[in-house]
Amino acid sequence: MLVYPSGVDMSSSALRFLSAKLRQHRWELGSRWRRLTPGRQALLTLAHLRNGHPYAQLAAGFGVGTTTAYLYVAEAVDLLAALAPTLEEAARTASTKALVLLDGTLLPIDRIATDRPFYSGKHKKHGMNVQVLADPSGRLLWASPVLPGAVHDVRTAREHGIVGMPTDAGITCWADSDDGWWCHRQV
Repeated sequence: MLVYPSGVDMSSSALRFLSAKLRQHRWELGSRWRRLTPGRQALLTLAHLRNGHPYAQLAAGFGVGTTTAYLYVAEAVDLLAALAPTLEEAARTASTKALVLLDGTLLPIDRIATDRPFYSGKHKKHGMNVQVLADPSGRLLWASPVLPGAVHDVRTAREHGIVGMPTDAGITCWADSDDGWWCHRQV
């Protein structure tokens, strides 16, 4: 395999932030030695998340095994996910806004044809369905856990408890309908 230098179009503050979180996590675990430093693990993770390089490619570039690359990325993603606000915290933040925007998106994934639950007929590809709440400026307030791509946005919103949240919190919520038009919904 050939290894090549590559760039990640992210700020260095994101790298420093994730490196510090990984360093703290390793200290709490009492981890004595790892193949990559926290900074290199953070770079590997950000390269994977931003560029979508396969684990085998990342492993070759960082001089680790494919399984190690997968475990390093999974560990860092778990740390980042733990920092994410809950729906209740997002509702408190949203209550200070004029309105919130709710939209679903399909995150493409590599799957074989037999994985029907992950196939989105609307998008004609495999993926994971994620619902996102944002403020009017487009800043992310909350992102749902993923569900298979075959799950419709409305069902996903119901399963994650988004349907009653805006009404209960007295928040105006705008959601896109399947025809692509923005419409006000009493969700």
